[in-house]
Amino acid sequence: MNAKSGKGFGILVTFCALFLFWLLLSGIFDALHVGAGIICSAIIALISHDLLVKEKGDKMLSKSFRFVIYLGWELWQIVLANFDVAYRVLHPKMPIDPLIIEFDTSLRSDLALVTLANSITLTPGTITIDIKDGKFLVHAIAKKPADALLVDKTMQNKVADVFMEW
Repeated sequence: MNAKSGKGFGILVTFCALFLFWLLLSGIFDALHVGAGIICSAIIALISHDLLVKEKGDKMLSKSFRFVIYLGWELWQIVLANFDVAYRVLHPKMPIDPLIIEFDTSLRSDLALVTLANSITLTPGTITIDIKDGKFLVHAIAKKPADALLVDKTMQNKVADVFMEW
């Protein structure tokens, strides 16, 4: 696969992702809205395709598939964390013990680091404060959410699996 066909692949993948997102958000499927979605998605894909797709071929397709599976898992973690935070807030003794933790990660690609940081922040009860040289600084509402990042490392391992950074 040469550089030109790799660029075309990146544009196509970016266009498809943007257009599907457009359809999902607009919810209107008349000719005007679909046409506007096609035009806007094409323009943005031409301008910014290299931000989404840096690799070509099977690796990108595999990572995309793994990422979709990861999103389902992450959504479930968000639901569970919402119940945990609600329990802590509504409990008469409010078992909240905020702490800041620091941990290293083996993730190296920018996209993997950002995915982990955003996943931590999206999960209620934890917020990523800083990332520097593979070190994460995270605020957690209590020890249990902190231990999930420090001891279990499930989220890190799942992100590493998505981006094939074992």
